[in-house]
Parts: sequence; C-alpha cells; structure tokens
Amino acid sequence: MRTELDWSEYQDRGMGDAYADIPKQGGDFAKAVAVCIRSGVCEQHGRGVMCPSFRVTDQPLLSPGGRVQLLKRALNSDEAALTADTELAEAMDLCVACKGCKRECENNVDMAQIKIEYLAQQLKTQPLSWRSRLFAYSPIWLNQYPILGSLIRWRNKLALLAKLGEKLLGIAAKVPLPEATHKPFSPQEQSFPPLVPHPSGETRAVVLWLDSFSTLFAPQQAEDALYLLRLAGLTVHVVHPKSQPGVVLDSGRSLLTFGLVNETRQLAKQLLSVLSPHVAAGLSIVGLEPSSLLMLRDEYKTLGLGQPAVALAKQALLFEEFIAAELTRGGFQLPFQAGKIAQPVLIHGHCHQKAIGAMKSVRRVLKTVPELEFSFIESSCCGMAGTFGLEAEHVDYSHQMAQQSLVPALQAAPAALVVSNGFGCAHQIKVTAQRATLHLATLLRQALGE
Repeated sequence: MRTELDWSEYQDRGMGDAYADIPKQGGDFAKAVAVCIRSGVCEQHGRGVMCPSFRVTDQPLLSPGGRVQLLKRALNSDEAALTADTELAEAMDLCVACKGCKRECENNVDMAQIKIEYLAQQLKTQPLSWRSRLFAYSPIWLNQYPILGSLIRWRNKLALLAKLGEKLLGIAAKVPLPEATHKPFSPQEQSFPPLVPHPSGETRAVVLWLDSFSTLFAPQQAEDALYLLRLAGLTVHVVHPKSQPGVVLDSGRSLLTFGLVNETRQLAKQLLSVLSPHVAAGLSIVGLEPSSLLMLRDEYKTLGLGQPAVALAKQALLFEEFIAAELTRGGFQLPFQAGKIAQPVLIHGHCHQKAIGAMKSVRRVLKTVPELEFSFIESSCCGMAGTFGLEAEHVDYSHQMAQQSLVPALQAAPAALVVSNGFGCAHQIKVTAQRATLHLATLLRQALGE
C-alpha cells in the first residue's frame, strides 16, 4: 500500500501495545490507526466534542473506535478491501473530521487525518464526483472567476435552481449556500505601518495571512483584524489569496477535505514560497479562520514539504493565540471602553480551535475588555463541518448535530451577541438558529473606545 500522506510521525505509535493489533498492511498508516485501544471513551455523550456522528446515531461503528475496528479489518485483508468495504465507506462518510478524537481520546487518534488518507486511496479507483469537485475547488474558482458568486446568489433566490442542484449534484436544496461578497478583501498594499508606537518602544511586525474564506465571504473581519494589529503598534504585512499575480494563495483546506493530496501540495508550495521569507525573519503568521490557519500547523507537515513546513508550523498562530501571547509579554494594549458592548456575549468554538486548546486564548483576550459579560457554549460539532451540512444525504445529520446543544443554547439567550470564528460554524448558526455571528476581531473592534 502506497500512502499519500507522510505518516512517519506515527512510526512508534501503537508499538508494544498489547491491545494495538497493528494490521499487516499499511506501514506507518496502520500504526496510526492502531493507537486506538477501544476504551469506549468516544462512545459517550456529555461534555466535549467527540464524537458527533456517534452522538446523533448511538451506533458504535460511527465512533472513532468503531472506524478503527473497520479499518483494521480492511488493512488485514487485501489492498482492495480498504476502499471496497461498504460498511467502512459509510462509517468514514459520516466522520465530520472535527479532530475531537485527536484531543479527547487517551491515545490521540487523529481520525480526521486518517480520513484524508482513506479518501486519497479511494480516489485511486473511484473518480471524484462533480459535487465534490465543485466544493473542493470553489475557493480557488471564486477567486479566479468572481462571476461564479452571482450564480450562487441566483441559486439561493430561486427554489427551482436549488431543487435542480439537489437532483443533479446532491447539494441540499433546503440549505442556502454561503454567498461571496461583491467586494472581497484584496488590498493593493502589502505592508501597513502601525497607527501608534508599540508599547515596548521597539519596531515590531507581524504577518496577517488571510485565507479565501475570510477575504471572499467575511472581508469585514479581515479589515477589523488589520486595524486592531496596527492599533497595537505593529507593522502588518498582509498576505491574501491575490497577493501574487497569476496564482491563488490558498491553504488548500477544501481540496484536502476531499482527499486531493497532490493538488493541496501544489497550493501549499506556492503559499510556503511567500510565507517562508517572513518565517525566516522570525515573524508570526497570524490567521483568522481556524480550519485554514491550523492546516499550516498540522496537515502541512504530512504533505512531505520538508523543513519549510516544519518552520512555518512553529510560527503559525490563530488571531486569539497571537494576542494572548502578546498580552503575556505586555505588548498588546488597546483602548477598550467599559460598557461599550452592553449585550452578553456567547462564544461558539470551532472544533479545530477546541482540538488545540485555543479557547483558553479566547477567554484570555475577552477578559481584557472591561465589564464584558461572556460565556462559552458547551457543544460538540455544529454539524456544518466544511460542506457536510450542504450535502443532501448529510443535511439531516448536520441539523441533528446542531440541535443537540448549540441551537438550544442560542435559543436560551436571544439577546446575546454570538461570536464564532469558524466560517462554517457561522453559516450553520445562520441556517439552523437564524442568528448572525461576529468574528472575535469584529467584537474587539466594537469594544474600542473610539
């Protein structure tokens, strides 16, 4: 079996464990699967993220442990069994790649990464569907051909087009598609000077890397993040999808979600070529969208990109992580006004934020806003999970996931502002709870005393 991802980091995982039962095929991939010892922790309800599909079905085979059981069975058979096993295919299909198991499982089973390899193997014998291709390439195509945004708006307006899309492509007719803005965030300048001196008296700089989701669908949060960083006394170098003529600088998150490893690798190389000089200069690479920024910290290291990817991973930070680190150093001071935000604030964390423990940074940052009343929603995955909540065969599962705890929490606080940094989470909240959301950057700008 020739794997598509680099599994060398797992070379010692599962070794020497009496319960691991490492499959005969698959090499390091098999060892990654075999870290599971079937403790059953993933087959529970209550606090935490793991496991969304088990929570809504109560089917053990739809938990990380159940998927491991099916993967082992396939890897102990012939090579064709991995992608020919229909029971395994259903189990993997309903994995939303939330990374909850990577944090909450005692052995840190990374089912999200395992699923990418599974899909990449599947593509060797099964062509990518038209729907999957459309979703996988949509951030790139929307950057290259803005007119496609008009087609999405027409689809959302006309029920007939939505129904046709469901019949021909399997895109859920009852769910509106996210609409790209008419004016994406795409500044001509590459660097922006600070608005005030840095508290340390030094000249400090940072890179604001803006993904396609932020620039195409939520340009206001990009503007707000840029303003806040400059107001903190930082020179901000901005890298966005159209920073370089002729190429789209995208993380490749949507491509990798569908197992398109080689295509993701090419995009990653382009982005690395732009970010690496900043990394070499010791600058932090700050991003707004959890699923995209954390790719630079996690998945890029599995694409065989060498030392540049390792170096980037060490300096890639979520917006809230960067601010929290600056607060610790005394280098982040903004003129927040007491009582400027009078409403209570509810925070819904993206699953990948939770997987790396970034919600602690969100709490640290919000505590700097005087008299701000905020609380965190205790929930599993919102159910959007990339495009999972837009797919006809998955939409009911998606809404069940949202209804477990997220929607009830929102309904219990109708007057609260809702903060959600995840692009997919924000859309799911809009669809299932009819509530608008703010990015943390926008909330912080609204809290300023200016």
